[in-house]
Amino acid sequence: MSNGSVASRLRGKPALDWNTRKRIAIGAARGLLYLHEQCDPKIIHRDVKAANILLDDYYEAVVGDFGLAKLLDHAESHVTTAVRGTVGHIAPEYLSTGQSSEKTDVFGFGILLLELITGMRALEFGKSVNQKGAMLEWVKKIQQEKKIELLVDRELGINYDRIEVGEMLQVALLCTQYLPSHRPKMSEVVRMLEGDGLAEKWAASHNFVHSNFSRDNSKSHSSVALGHDDNDHDHSSVFGMAMTMDDDYDAHCMELSGPR
Repeated sequence: MSNGSVASRLRGKPALDWNTRKRIAIGAARGLLYLHEQCDPKIIHRDVKAANILLDDYYEAVVGDFGLAKLLDHAESHVTTAVRGTVGHIAPEYLSTGQSSEKTDVFGFGILLLELITGMRALEFGKSVNQKGAMLEWVKKIQQEKKIELLVDRELGINYDRIEVGEMLQVALLCTQYLPSHRPKMSEVVRMLEGDGLAEKWAASHNFVHSNFSRDNSKSHSSVALGHDDNDHDHSSVFGMAMTMDDDYDAHCMELSGPR
């Protein structure tokens, strides 16, 4: 494509302006919506990332590189294969079980949104501030503290809409929820990026978090009273998997290879 990939343009000059990034996000979302909900059989891309979103003459997004894609009957919920893809973009359930579905693509798309916001690779933007531990938990914390300027690509300067960035960040966090059943469908993602239904979806996700926290907190107190070990408590994060940012870890996106 004439303007390369999103990955190359995010690291090129001049920097993509905010409106172009927003248009790319919506275009890529529509492309995945088509693959998931308008193709028969549906197509699971399985490697959604900035390098695989191509840009035409007008910087319209085109989903590319179907080397890992799988066809799936609409009656089927997932396909099980050896794990392949790019570290930092792989959904936790795919990494742990080899099961991929539309929701694994949704997870990858959420990471893509974070790349559009930060201008950095998935495994770089946590390290950029010496972040340790769970990358997505760090992003969530920044969102909660309303310090999104810590995330925004410095190349944008002050030339971005803070409200729009905040909304895209919320969509990214919804897409990267730990359980695939809690992630939105791409049709919902498109609507949210276009300004429809985000507030309701965000509120619903937080109601779930708060109700689970109350229940788990109650279970934790019961476990202490009964002398249960703390390890009995499930610490799986609702938002995203724990992606460790150790100093000796190669932050460049690495390919996981194996039979498809």
